[in-house]
Amino acid sequence: MRIEYFQLIDRIVDLDLENRTIRCAATVPTESTIFEGHFPGYPLLPGVLLTEAMAQTSGWLIIGAQRFAKMPFLAALKEAKFRTFVTPGQHLDITASLVHEGSGYAITDAKIEIGGKRICDANITFRIVDFPNPQFVTFMKDFAGKIEFPMDAVT
Repeated sequence: MRIEYFQLIDRIVDLDLENRTIRCAATVPTESTIFEGHFPGYPLLPGVLLTEAMAQTSGWLIIGAQRFAKMPFLAALKEAKFRTFVTPGQHLDITASLVHEGSGYAITDAKIEIGGKRICDANITFRIVDFPNPQFVTFMKDFAGKIEFPMDAVT
């Protein structure tokens, strides 16, 4: 997890396009400037970053389902629930399932667990649009390799 760069997924553990699911892993860094302000002496990963981790996991699922032809952008968040705090050094298991795709939108159900215990979950809506330019597609494919995206699943 590279919080300062909003790279909240360390690796893709499983991508199952037939069942429309994904599982990612991330480890909260032990040191980050985020924790200097959130909160001094009591570092907690902000809920907005947990939300972003679920959105990024969902986004990789959608990109896979779209075979890198379209890009998802966050459009709405519903029924988000945060059950407990996340602290530096904890290992996150982030999953998402694609529950709707069509008419330029996709909806996922996503959750984060630590050690089998649910930390948070949300229903997330995305707007699906063309990539803004070919260079961005190239960047995303290169980054996909860094997080172990199974490119053979989309060819």
